Amino acid sequence: MSLPFVENLKDGFYVRTFSSNLTEMELKWHFDEEDRIVLCENDTDWMFQIDNNLPIRIEKNTPIFIPEGEYHRIIKGSGDLILKVKKLIKKDLNTTFIK
Repeated sequence: MSLPFVENLKDGFYVRTFSSNLTEMELKWHFDEEDRIVLCENDTDWMFQIDNNLPIRIEKNTPIFIPEGEYHRIIKGSGDLILKVKKLIKKDLNTTFIK
């Protein structure tokens, strides 16, 4: 399975770049096996949606919490999307998230 982003590990974060050349079909509903916090690195009009909720605009430097097992997706906007993803293990939930 090919992923719709390029990923690099930097300072404990997975930095993911979603290209503006992606098609909507490449951005699928999915869930993750751990809690995550996601931060956008650039100004964008891409959107994020959790199952049974309306999409929200992804805003630069505004954290999005994604609970383990919760279906979600990214909705394509214009330009590239750059996200920092922090995968949380249970002990991390009691710590402060640092940008």
